[in-house]
Amino acid sequence: MAGMSTHSGQSTPADPADPADPADPADPADEILDIVDENDEVVGQAPRGEAYARGLRHRCVFIRARDAEGRIFVHRRTPTKLVFPSLYDMFVGGVVGAGESYDSAALREAEEELGVTGLPRPEPLFTFLYDNGAGQSWWSAVYEVRCELPVHPQVEEVAWHSFLTEDEVERRLGEWEWVPDGLAAYERLKAHLSPDSL
Repeated sequence: MAGMSTHSGQSTPADPADPADPADPADPADEILDIVDENDEVVGQAPRGEAYARGLRHRCVFIRARDAEGRIFVHRRTPTKLVFPSLYDMFVGGVVGAGESYDSAALREAEEELGVTGLPRPEPLFTFLYDNGAGQSWWSAVYEVRCELPVHPQVEEVAWHSFLTEDEVERRLGEWEWVPDGLAAYERLKAHLSPDSL
């Protein structure tokens, strides 16, 4: 795509676009993402901030984390987030970096946002194309993981958190303002897990 950054495949240890480099760029807007088409095929790369500003389709992961009692991790995003600041979410997750697999991103994002290490690999459930009709579109892979470890969410990402029962989450749907992509993933997850869909 014209105007997008490219990545030669060669990188130095300090290159934030190198998926093998665990160091994140200082500014999340500088993180390099794969830009994908309507079939989830890579067509280029761009910094996250540019992808958001220009409405370039990219990849994201959504992980529903449950504690030992089966309650769902719910949190409110910080006001400094690039998208959907200060809204509630029933998933942890985020963007998939350039060259990164959905599965690797799911584990990385779950451990980062929950503030834990040693999680089991999240179970992939399904993918869907999120599109809000107003220029925000991303391929979304939905996962589930059990987190029986004490959580220490990233203060840069999470302003408030708790583990809630499914009934509590359902009650809060009409009371709290939720991230629209997470809400779309939640509705699809409920349909995916319903007895009629099995």
